[in-house]
Amino acid sequence: MRPAYASLDARALRHNLAQVRELTSARVMAIVKANGYGHGLVWVAKTLEGADAFGVASLEEALELRAAGIRQEICLLEGFFEAAEIPVILRERLTPVIHDHHQLEALRGAQSDHRCDAWIKVDTGMHRLGFDPAEVPAVAAELKASPFVDRLGLMSHLASAEEDASPVTLLQIEALERLSIPGFRRSLANSAGIMRWPAAHADWVRPGLMLYGVSPLDRSDAAPARLQPVMTLRSRLISVRRRKQGDAIGYGGAYRCSEDMPVGVVGVGYGDGYPREFRGAASVLVQGRRAPVIGRVSMDMLTVDLRGVPQARVGDEVILWGAGLPVEEVAEAAGTIPYTLLCGLTQRLPRREGP
Repeated sequence: MRPAYASLDARALRHNLAQVRELTSARVMAIVKANGYGHGLVWVAKTLEGADAFGVASLEEALELRAAGIRQEICLLEGFFEAAEIPVILRERLTPVIHDHHQLEALRGAQSDHRCDAWIKVDTGMHRLGFDPAEVPAVAAELKASPFVDRLGLMSHLASAEEDASPVTLLQIEALERLSIPGFRRSLANSAGIMRWPAAHADWVRPGLMLYGVSPLDRSDAAPARLQPVMTLRSRLISVRRRKQGDAIGYGGAYRCSEDMPVGVVGVGYGDGYPREFRGAASVLVQGRRAPVIGRVSMDMLTVDLRGVPQARVGDEVILWGAGLPVEEVAEAAGTIPYTLLCGLTQRLPRREGP
């Protein structure tokens, strides 16, 4: 059995939800789309049974949660993509986000004996999805009159919440506040908004990345939450060899040994979702000590410099990110963001609860 797997810490996941609740009195919609940010959709939702609702990207994700026995409110963050989804959404009491006129038109032609809640997406400055604020009163009136809709809310999304004192964020908060409609719940804050912008918390917050123990803020920023990594990517040394000065390591000989040195091979690679190339220095942990990644990452393996861990042996555990090695650091070295690493883990990589 290949040694590579992702261990998942349920206690850390629940701890991070508790951190959200310490920062806000708003209700919490836990964002679990993209397979729970790579952690496992159903596992995350069942572990976060204390969340008030869950946010997903598609009907397929929502139905997987319902089939697993998740009864909380499930919000379809992009609404529905075609009219054929509407009867299923109504039957399963899902909560679509209505962001475009084509969705309103589809609702007009729907037929069902069921009803659901809905959110109206407002474009307060992200300029991705949503109605212009001037359109919202008419959209709200139409949905209030719909035979299929119960509670309504106003939802928007922050474009630059990770930036301190962002004028864009201030304008977005003000834009949604001006649209307050009696009886309508409001939601604006993502993870960065929760951590940095209390004025954006409104009635519902939507934590994503921070639930998984990763801060959306700059690593040099003192984050107002004590987050714990939920995922640790693990493997083992499958080979340790003494290489000579000048030896070329891996594809293209991208790395040459500067001296006689021990080189380890780790059983994990880009076929598992580990980054292939790095813009800066990257390390793994072997026996709790740093071992730099050298050469090009292969599909199933990578090589590391073991000069700093001279006692390393075949079978030693290797931590690629997580406990003791923040995924933010690995992402920065790879010139990407933590989201892409967590969500990019492939299905061949087992997820296991526990160490």
